[in-house]
Amino acid sequence: MTGPDLEGLTVTHRRYVPYSHAHYAGDLVDGAYVLGLFGDVATEVCIRTDNDEGLFASYSDVQFRAPLRAGDVVEATATVVRVGRRSRTLEFEARVVCRGSSGMSTPGKGASAAEVLGEPIIVVTATGTVVVPEPARPKL
Repeated sequence: MTGPDLEGLTVTHRRYVPYSHAHYAGDLVDGAYVLGLFGDVATEVCIRTDNDEGLFASYSDVQFRAPLRAGDVVEATATVVRVGRRSRTLEFEARVVCRGSSGMSTPGKGASAAEVLGEPIIVVTATGTVVVPEPARPKL
């Protein structure tokens, strides 16, 4: 893959958010958890496009849109939207696709009750830049 062929490449990871990551009341998880997931999908993008793990250089935008809770199943997606010589601009989105619910908040259901959401909940969006090494030049 090279140049414009890279644009549109999408990588998605899905992960269960363990209760050990609950940081705030109501089993809320801090935003840094999702940024870590974005780093993971960005790394896979770099491996797929450049055969290198690359480096995350910066975020130009991060929007925390809805709460992420322990017991959720979250998808993190990165899509390549711009390709430079050594940089790639990625758009990220994290969505909750399953949500756990405690027995206290859902009367008549057990403490381990959970559901697949009919519509995913977008919890975080971002735009970021990764850089990869200069391509090796052929030896003469």
